[in-house]
Amino acid sequence: MKSPADPARQKAQRRGHYAEFLAAAALLLKGYRIVARRYRTKLGEIDLIVRKGDLIALVEVKARSTQDAGINAVTGTAARRIEAAGDLWLARQKNASRLSIRRDIVVVMPRRWPKHFPDAF
Repeated sequence: MKSPADPARQKAQRRGHYAEFLAAAALLLKGYRIVARRYRTKLGEIDLIVRKGDLIALVEVKARSTQDAGINAVTGTAARRIEAAGDLWLARQKNASRLSIRRDIVVVMPRRWPKHFPDAF
């Protein structure tokens, strides 16, 4: 098991945080508002929760070398965890009945603008 001080783990975390920053910037430019970043529950974590009107998007951010690698990196298990964490988040919202939920993926590739895939899983 790798320790938290492991240089490879730290590099991966920095890369992931930078990818989330780029994804958030891309979504802001598309008119979304950032509601939460790295939202953690006992059931799972959501990288970004964004809102546009009454639409809430639970966004999984993947930093990969290709678009397909990013999309394929979201496994069924990961999708279920994100959905469960999203259900918990939604249950805590006072206007939950008005909101519609969508699950998106943003793939961040080297030297390219992040690619947004709405309703990806």
